[in-house]
Amino acid sequence: MLFGLIDRVTSAPQLKSSLDRSVERSRGIADRVSKATLQNGDGFALEAKAGTPQAQLNPVNVEDEMVALADEQLRFLATSRLLEKTYASLRTAIKGGNG
Repeated sequence: MLFGLIDRVTSAPQLKSSLDRSVERSRGIADRVSKATLQNGDGFALEAKAGTPQAQLNPVNVEDEMVALADEQLRFLATSRLLEKTYASLRTAIKGGNG
């Protein structure tokens, strides 16, 4: 009956996929920060000593990662509010615009 209506008349699918990508980016940032704080790529492995190549393999700047995380949180919040407004306007249109 009305299958695909929301996809055709709103930007909801693009906003939802944008939220999914934002979650994946946040998980990637969190993973890099956690590995940097452990100074080892895996929490279950033995600690790498400061002079070993494993410890210097992929240095992570935690400050840059935290800035990226804050930016990603702002993007997620803005996108979720846009999605909320999209659904609210669709709800209003379905009800007839009288509230």
